[in-house]
Amino acid sequence: KNGCVLLQLLLLVSFSQSEESLCRRRGEPEIPQLSKDGDIMLGGIFYFHSSWRNQQNPYTHKPPPLECISLNFREFQFAQAMLYAIEEINNSTELLPGVSLGYHVYDTCGSVVKSIKVALALINGNDNVPSLSDEACTRPVQVQAIVGESSSSPSTAVATAIGPFHIPLISHFATCACLSDKSKYPSFSRTIPSDYYQSRALAHLVKHFGWTWVGAIRTNDDYGNNGMATFTETAQQLGICLEYSVAFFRTDPTEKIQKIIDIIKASTSKTIVAFLSHRDMEVLMRESAFQNLIGYQWIGSESWIFDSQIAALDKHHILDGAIGFSIPKAQVSGLRHFMLNVRPLNSSNNGLFKELWEALFSCNFKQSQSEKIQRECTGHEDLTGVENGFTDMSLMPIFNNVYKGVYAVAHALHDILRCNKTCSTSVTLDPLTVNEMYLNENGDPPAKYQIINWHPKENGSVDFVNVGLYDASLPAGNELKFQNVKSNSVNSFINRNITSHLNLSVSFMQVPVSVCSEKCLPGTHKVLQRGKPVCCYDCMRCAEGEMSNITDSTTCLRCPPESWSNERRDACVKKEAEFLSYEEIMGILLTTTSLFGTCLTAAVAFIFFRYRNTPLVRANNSELSFLLLFSLTLCFLCSLTFIGRPSEWSCMLRHTAFGITFVLCISCVLGKTMVVLMAFKATLPGSHIRKVFGPTQQRLNVLGFTLIQVIICILWLTISPPFPSQNLKEFKDKIILECSVGSAVGFWSVLGYIGLLAILCFVFAFLARKLPDNFNEAKFITFSMLIFCTVWITFIPAYVSSPGKLSVAVEIFAILASSFSLLICIFIPKCYIMLLKPERNTKKNMMRKGTQTILRTKEGAAGSSLYTACLSLHH
Repeated sequence: KNGCVLLQLLLLVSFSQSEESLCRRRGEPEIPQLSKDGDIMLGGIFYFHSSWRNQQNPYTHKPPPLECISLNFREFQFAQAMLYAIEEINNSTELLPGVSLGYHVYDTCGSVVKSIKVALALINGNDNVPSLSDEACTRPVQVQAIVGESSSSPSTAVATAIGPFHIPLISHFATCACLSDKSKYPSFSRTIPSDYYQSRALAHLVKHFGWTWVGAIRTNDDYGNNGMATFTETAQQLGICLEYSVAFFRTDPTEKIQKIIDIIKASTSKTIVAFLSHRDMEVLMRESAFQNLIGYQWIGSESWIFDSQIAALDKHHILDGAIGFSIPKAQVSGLRHFMLNVRPLNSSNNGLFKELWEALFSCNFKQSQSEKIQRECTGHEDLTGVENGFTDMSLMPIFNNVYKGVYAVAHALHDILRCNKTCSTSVTLDPLTVNEMYLNENGDPPAKYQIINWHPKENGSVDFVNVGLYDASLPAGNELKFQNVKSNSVNSFINRNITSHLNLSVSFMQVPVSVCSEKCLPGTHKVLQRGKPVCCYDCMRCAEGEMSNITDSTTCLRCPPESWSNERRDACVKKEAEFLSYEEIMGILLTTTSLFGTCLTAAVAFIFFRYRNTPLVRANNSELSFLLLFSLTLCFLCSLTFIGRPSEWSCMLRHTAFGITFVLCISCVLGKTMVVLMAFKATLPGSHIRKVFGPTQQRLNVLGFTLIQVIICILWLTISPPFPSQNLKEFKDKIILECSVGSAVGFWSVLGYIGLLAILCFVFAFLARKLPDNFNEAKFITFSMLIFCTVWITFIPAYVSSPGKLSVAVEIFAILASSFSLLICIFIPKCYIMLLKPERNTKKNMMRKGTQTILRTKEGAAGSSLYTACLSLHH
C-alpha cells in the first residue's frame, strides 16, 4: 500500500514538472576540446587520450568527470586533418561560397559511455545553455554531421544513439561490417571499406600461401569479433582450419594475455591471423617480446599492419615478414605543413595543446619548485626536426579518409543550399537531407586494399613494401593480385622471418609451411583423422584400379574398364592387350610344333604314296589313309588360326576350321574301323557286306559325316557367328583379347558332334581289337581314340582354369596332342614296317600269320580268305 502511494506521488511530481515552461539542464555541460564558430557547425569525436584513471565510486555522491590519461598522438592527427579540411573549404570560393564551417571537437578518452554523451552534447549544444533558462528545450540540432569515431564499438554506440535523429555519422576508421546494416544504423557512413571485404581478403591471402592450419587472435569488441567471424566463415569455405581462436581486450589482466601466449606456444600452427586494433596489438606485442614469442608468420588487418608506431615498438623483430592489407596510399597536399605549424599559444584550447606540446618536447609551460623540470616550453618550438607519432605521416591514408569525410559533407551542403556563386540562405538545413549522401547502398566506399609486407632494414627499422593489390570489384577469383617483386621478396622476407629465428638456412624462394597435415600427393587421397578438423588427415594410397592426379584429393577416381592405374596411382594407363602372339616364346613353340606335325604328316603321306602298292598299304584302305593324312594336315594347320590377335575373320575361321577338319579326320578313322569289321563279316558264308559297304559307300559315309558338320557350321555362322571380344574381368590390369563363341548352341553342337563321332569310332575299334594283327588297325585305332578322348576330357578343366592366353594355348595343345595321337598310333607302326621291316610287308607273310592266328579262333575256317575280303572291300 505504501509503495502505491509513493508511485502516485512520483507521477504527480513528474506531471507537475512537465507543466513547467522552464528548460532545466541536467548534469554538467560537455565542453569541446577544439571549437570554432561558423555558419554551419560540424562535430568531431576523437579520443585524444587512450584511457582514463580508474576511480573508486562509492555511489554516495555524484561521480567525478573522467580523468583522461595516455595522450594519443594519432587522434590528434585525425582531428588536425578535419580542421585542415574545414579551413580549406572556408578558404575556397567554389565550395560553399560565403558560408563558413565551424566545428566542435570532443575528446572521449576511449570511453564508449563518454562517446554517447558527447554525441548527444553535439546534438543539443548544451555547452552554452545555462542551468536554468526561459528558452524552450526543443531546438534545432546544433551540428549537421559528425566526423568520427575511429573504432567500431564506439561508432555502433554513437550511431545507435543519434540514428533516430538522422544525424550523419561519418567514420574514417570504423570498419566493422555490422555498421553496414542500415536498419540498425540508418545515418552511419564511412570513408573506409567494410571488414566484410577485408576479412574475406585475408582468408584468400592465407589460402594463396597454402597456410591451411592457422591460429587466430582478435580484439574482443565489435571490430575483432565481427571481422574474425567473417574470416572464419570464408576460411572454412576455402579449406582453412583454425587451430585456436582467442580474444582479449587491452584492459584485460596480464594473466589472460599470458594464457594466450601459452596457447600460441603449445600450438602446431606457425601462422597467426591477428584481427586486432593497434592498441591491442601493442599490448600483445609487449607480452610476446617478454616471452620471446618468435618464429611465427603474422597476418595483419589494416588496423596495425602499416602502423609505424607498432613497427617502432617491435624491438625484438617478432613481426618481421608480417603481411596484410592496408588502405591504398593517398596524399593530402598541404596537410603535413598544416600539422607542423601547430602552435599551442594560437590554439582555441590552450590546455589540450599545451599537454601535447609538453609530451612532444618533454617540457613544461609552468615551472614548479617541487618538480625537476628539464626546461620550460616557449610554445614556439619547431616541429620540423621532431620524429615522433605526431610528426609521422605514415597514416596519410587515414588522414585522407577524414579529409574525404569532411568534403563529402561540404559537397552535400553545397547541393542542398543550391550554391553557385553564392549559397541560398532561405533553405532550412535538415540533417536528414545531408544524410542522403551515401557512398553506396550501405554507406561504404569501394573495397580496395594494398598488400603490405614488412621488410626489416639493416638499421633495425621496417620498410612497408607494397607487394600486391586486392580489388573486390574484380571478378571472383581475380581479386588478389601480386606485383612482380624482385627476387620474390614477399616469399623471401616471409621465409626469413621464420628461418632466422629457427637458425635454419634461408631459402629465398620458399614460403613457411603451416599445415596440420602435409599435402597428399597425386596417387593418394585424404582420410580425415577422427575427432580432428578437416585439415588434419592421413594420406592413403589409392587402391588398385583407382587414381588421383591432383594434390590433396579427397577421393580416388575409378579408372575406366579399359584402363588401369599405374604404379604411382596418379594416372590411368591403357591396359595391356594380351593374346597369344607369334612373337612370344609360347607362340613360337606352338607354331613350331604345328609346322612339325604338318611336315611329319606330309612325310608319312610321302612314304605311303611310295609304298602304295605294297600289301600293308593296300590292306589298310589306302584311299582312307591318304584322306586321313590330308585331314590331319589340316588339323595341324588349323591350330595356327588360334595364334595372333583375334579378328572377325580369324574367330570365325578358327572354330569352323577346327570343327570341320576334326570331323573329316574322325570320319576317316571311323571308316577305317568299319572296314575292318565289315571285312571280317564279309568272310562269313552267305554275307552280302561287300555290296553294302563297298568303296563308294565308304566315300559317301565320309562325305556325309563331314557335310553334317559343314551344315552345323554354316547355321552357326549365319545365326550368331564367333566374334572378337575384350575380356576385362579375367585380369585387373590386362585386357584379354579372345574370341567369343557367339551362339553357345552352335558351339556346343560342333563339339558335341565331334565327340559323338569319336565315341562311335572308339566303340567300333574296341569291338574289332581281337582281329588278326598283321593288317588289322583296330587296336591302333582303339589306342589312338583312347588318347584322343583322354586329351579332350582333360582339356575341359584345364581350359576353364587357365587364365588369359594360356586358355588358348591349352586349346592349341589339345588339337596338336589329339592330332599327334592319331598320326603316331595309326601310321607310325606301318611306316616302321615299310622302312625298317620290309620283309614283313609281303602278302605271304600277312596271309601266313593271319591264317595261323585265325585257325586258333572259332571262325578259323574263314581265316584264309580275310585278307582277300579286305582287299576286295578296299578296292
